[in-house]
Amino acid sequence: MSKERPIAYDEMSGWDGHCRRPYDKIKALLAGTSVDHLNLKSQEAELLFRRTGITFAVYGEGGDPERLIPFDIIPRVLDRDEWTIVERGLIQRVRALNMFLWDAYHGKEIVRAGKIPAKLVTGNKLYVEQMANFDLPQRTYTHIAGIDIVRTGPMDFYVLEDNCRTPSGVSYMIENREVMMRLFPDLFSGLNVAPVSHYPDELLETLRSVAPPHCNGEPTVALLTPGSYNSAYYEHSFLADEMGIELVEAPDLMVDNKIVYMRTTEGLKRVDVLYRRVDDDFLDPKVFRKESVLGVPGLVSAYLAGNVTITNAMGAGIADDKSVYRFVPEMVRFYLGEAPLLKNVPTYDCSHPEDLTYVLDHLSELVVKMVHGSGGYGMLVGPTASAGMREEFSAVLKAKASEYIAQPTLSLSTCPTFVGSGVAPRHIDLRPYVLVGNEIRIVPGGLTRVALNEGSLVVNSSQGGGTKDTWVLDR
Repeated sequence: MSKERPIAYDEMSGWDGHCRRPYDKIKALLAGTSVDHLNLKSQEAELLFRRTGITFAVYGEGGDPERLIPFDIIPRVLDRDEWTIVERGLIQRVRALNMFLWDAYHGKEIVRAGKIPAKLVTGNKLYVEQMANFDLPQRTYTHIAGIDIVRTGPMDFYVLEDNCRTPSGVSYMIENREVMMRLFPDLFSGLNVAPVSHYPDELLETLRSVAPPHCNGEPTVALLTPGSYNSAYYEHSFLADEMGIELVEAPDLMVDNKIVYMRTTEGLKRVDVLYRRVDDDFLDPKVFRKESVLGVPGLVSAYLAGNVTITNAMGAGIADDKSVYRFVPEMVRFYLGEAPLLKNVPTYDCSHPEDLTYVLDHLSELVVKMVHGSGGYGMLVGPTASAGMREEFSAVLKAKASEYIAQPTLSLSTCPTFVGSGVAPRHIDLRPYVLVGNEIRIVPGGLTRVALNEGSLVVNSSQGGGTKDTWVLDR
C-alpha cells in the first residue's frame, strides 16, 4: 500500500518523508538531542533576546505591551538552487513594481493599454497627487521592499503580498542569526551558511546611492521614526545604530528654504536622504494630516524641490494595495516583456459582484483580507473560522465589499518547530528584503515567520506568530 501524501510540503522531509540534503545536519542534531536540552536552548535564546532588548510593542491590548516575538531554535534551510529561484523572481518583481510606480505617476501607459483599471491607480486612496510627474533619483519609489513568499512544493513559490511602503522585521532576521550562532556554533562550523550581518551596510549604500544630485560628497542619511511607542521602534533604533546614522523624530528636524536640517549639538546639519518609518499621511502636517505631530512641516516642499530623498517614496503604497497585487504578473509582462518567475495566488476582488458572490458562497474555503490591511488584522481564514465568524464576516463583506479581496487557502509548507513538548511541523512563510538604488541588493535569506499554533496559517507576530533563522547554504 502506498504511503498517503502529507497535507503540506515539509521543508525537511519533502513529500516522501525522507530527509532532504540541506537538512541532514539539522536532522542529526535533533536525533541526538533530548527535549529537555532543546528546551534549555530555547530558554537561553529567550534570555539572549531579553538582554538585547529586542521587543515588539503591542499597545491597546492590555498586559505588557513590550513583548518578545517567539523565536524557534530550529532553522529553516534553503539550498543555493532554491534560493536562486527566489532571488531571480524577487529582482524581476521589484523591478516591475518600480516601473509601475514610475508609470503611475507619469504616463500611465499600463492604464491606457487596458492592463489595469484607472480606479486602482489614480482612484486609489494611497495615490499621492503631489507625486504626479515628479522625477525621482534612479526612478526608484520602493527602495526597501519586503516580499512575502510561501512555498507549496519543491520549487513552487508564491508571492502573498508586496510590502512597498515601510516593511519591518529585518532586525529580527539579523538578531536571529546572531543568537543561532551563539547557540549552535558547531553546527555553523560544519555548514556554509550565507551571512546576513552585512544588511545594514547594504542598506546604507542603497540609501546613499539615491541621494539628490546636489550631493558632491558623502550624503547625510537619517532615519525618521514615529517614536518609542511605535511597534517597530526597536528596529528603527537598531538599524540607525548599525548604519551609524542619526535616529530622528519630527522635533529633531526643520525645513528652511525648502532644505531639511536636523538639530545637532553642533548646530543645524543638512539631511540629504531620509529613511522614513512614518506613513505618508503623517509626514507633513502642511500637506497631509494637519494634526500630525509625527511629521515635519515643509518636508514635502523640500522633497518636491529635489533637495532631499525620502525612502520609500511617498505614494509607493499603491503598489502593495491588495487589489493591485493581482495585476503584478501583468506588470512583469508589460514592462519587462518576461514571464513572471514567481507565482501569484489567484485573487478575487470583492468589489466585482461576480467575485463577491463566489466569495460569499465559498467563505469556508477562502482567506479574506482587507485591501489596505496589514499585520494579520481584519482577515478571515475560512477553513479555521467558526460558522458564526463566517456569518459575521459575510455581513461585513456585503456592506464594504470594495475593501476586501479573497484568495484560496494555500497549503503553506511546514518546517520542524520546537513547541515545548517536542518537535512538530508548523506552517511558515518567508519575507526577503530587496534593496533598490543604483543596483538591486538582496541579503540571502530573510525573515521566516512561523505559525506556532497547530494547524494555523497566520504567521504575523501581532497575531501570535514567531520567527526562525533562515539559512541559505552556499556551495
